[in-house]
Amino acid sequence: MAKGVDGILCLLTDKIDNELLDAAGPQLKVVSTMSVGYDHVDVRALEARKVKLGITPGVLTDATADTTVLLALAAARRLREGVDAVIQGKWGTWSPTWLLGSQFTDKTVGIVGLGRIGVAVAQRLKAFGVSRFLYQGNRRKEASEALIGGPVEFADMDRLLRESDVICVCCALNDKTKNMFNYEAFSKMKKSVVFVNTARGGIVDQEGLIRALKEGKLGSVGLDVTVPEPLPTDSELLQFPNCIVLPHIGSGTLETRTAMSEIAIENALAGIHEAALPHPHDE
Repeated sequence: MAKGVDGILCLLTDKIDNELLDAAGPQLKVVSTMSVGYDHVDVRALEARKVKLGITPGVLTDATADTTVLLALAAARRLREGVDAVIQGKWGTWSPTWLLGSQFTDKTVGIVGLGRIGVAVAQRLKAFGVSRFLYQGNRRKEASEALIGGPVEFADMDRLLRESDVICVCCALNDKTKNMFNYEAFSKMKKSVVFVNTARGGIVDQEGLIRALKEGKLGSVGLDVTVPEPLPTDSELLQFPNCIVLPHIGSGTLETRTAMSEIAIENALAGIHEAALPHPHDE
């Protein structure tokens, strides 16, 4: 399908590599992905061929942040176990100690990757009475801190892992972040921690996560992304009652997916006509 085309419109599930680019041919001008992340694209291969790359930033921020907060609340309040109890007939007489979860009041939230989505997550969680935010990234971001307001601290990863009651993964997947959350990282967290990943499955070493869950090192887990996707129904991850897995629906609202498709098309058309992309990958 790619042979002889001037532009390619792809999804995050499509691998854009040398094989595909060779098949397309030297006339290819642009690759436009309907995603904000582009870990599925060989950027160096595109640059070597002077092929532009467009992404869809910004428009999926709110939807993904909503999903992150949804998973954090669901994991903290043991939603999966509660729903299962109703469906399976385990809901008995009211008990003051049954299915006790945790709330975010006066808690510390760690955000890994304080970009657009990370900021939006913090802004939402602030309404739940969070006492402070710690964040980790390549550098301190004073402007982002100001958007959140209140106690927001740039911290190294070890401190964030040790002190956070809730950890939200909002960073991009790249060589530096791949398998960042491994067994060693999980072992540094509080045993009551709520761990949420709505970024990319590859940021988490899934075998390390499974081991940590088996050993009771984590309070609860909420995942919208896994490796692979779809997650096989016999995956060990699905056996833990304190682990909630969603089918990568972080940006899954009609409003957001419509906006993403429009931006992706605008990027593709601009690239074909050799104009500046409205949203290049390096903006």
